[in-house]
Amino acid sequence: MDFRLSEEQEKFRQEVRDFLEDELRQGLWEPSCDAWIMGHDPEFTKRVAKKGWIGLTWPKEYGGQGRSFVDRLILTEEMLRYGAPAACHWFADRQIGGAIVHYGTEEQKKELLPMILRGEAYVGLGMSEPDAGSDLASLKTRAVEDGDYYVIDGQKTWTSGGSHMNWISLVARTDPDAPKHRGISEFFFETSLPGVTAVPIVDITGGVHFNEVFFENVRIPKKCLIGEKNRGFYQVLNQLDYERSGMERLMANYPLFEALIQYTKETKRNGKPLSEEPVIRAKLAQLQIGLEIGRLHMYRVATVMDGGRAPNWESSMSKAYGTAFEQHLASTAIEILGLYGQLSPQSKWVPVRGMAYHSYLSSKGYSLQAGTSEILKNILALRKLELPTQ
Repeated sequence: MDFRLSEEQEKFRQEVRDFLEDELRQGLWEPSCDAWIMGHDPEFTKRVAKKGWIGLTWPKEYGGQGRSFVDRLILTEEMLRYGAPAACHWFADRQIGGAIVHYGTEEQKKELLPMILRGEAYVGLGMSEPDAGSDLASLKTRAVEDGDYYVIDGQKTWTSGGSHMNWISLVARTDPDAPKHRGISEFFFETSLPGVTAVPIVDITGGVHFNEVFFENVRIPKKCLIGEKNRGFYQVLNQLDYERSGMERLMANYPLFEALIQYTKETKRNGKPLSEEPVIRAKLAQLQIGLEIGRLHMYRVATVMDGGRAPNWESSMSKAYGTAFEQHLASTAIEILGLYGQLSPQSKWVPVRGMAYHSYLSSKGYSLQAGTSEILKNILALRKLELPTQ
């Protein structure tokens, strides 16, 4: 099998690299881990938008470029490789714009997609609730019809990007009497509306990218409904296939990997660089092999998407593998750096700019976000291997 990309795709990869290298030369930002979810830089997003790199796969009639999912994966891979601050547009580009393309009305497509393409919509994901995380169908947030409006009351938690969002993609119960999977609808509206309150959740690293969001008598026009009423749960399941397939589940901490390699080249023990020690070399080689396997998983998913099929079990498999790799990377970094690797970024003694500290503490949640590894393995067992449920 030939795994090589086309000449045009290789040129595109180089174009993205040249753009990011130029950004670094200008000192516009510094590479960091988890920048796809924590690096909120509106100006960077605007510059990416001017390159036409938001909505890359969307149809041309809606302002996209109609390019392949492999092309988009090349773009996201390089963004992650360089640790670029892409959080402002990540969710809108990755799944919400695509949901509007697939399920939205013509009016919604004409109004909302150009705003996303311009890099003006910083979208939060209003899915999980305190008692409805992995079991999203148990959500309790209500959306009740009132004339030309829906009135929303409830609470979301772990809302990614909630502190920076000006729009939210929300799933809420619109039919309390229907079976729990069939009474949910999807909405998209501005967070400046009265009654919306976002409360940051400070994580173990001291960073903020999750939030609790409260909705108290929030009135939204009916045109904010995306897709069919009471079919939102199934729409979100489709979006999660695309979310779980992303390269961010493998390479969010790539700047740490690159810095770790450089550290072993520059740091000496007994007069020799750490990179020459057989144990260290073996650990780094194992990481490189694991990364390449993960990349092949991701490109396989993109190929499935280009074939017109939702990557259900493929994305579950790639996400489960990717998060396990990132946890392994974090643990290996701490092993190589030793006690200094556990220092916070504020310490003057911290190596690799404290990325090992951030990665190790964050990694414990990687196998929970966007579907636990246990659920992903069940999806693979049932939908690919067709194993019995009992």
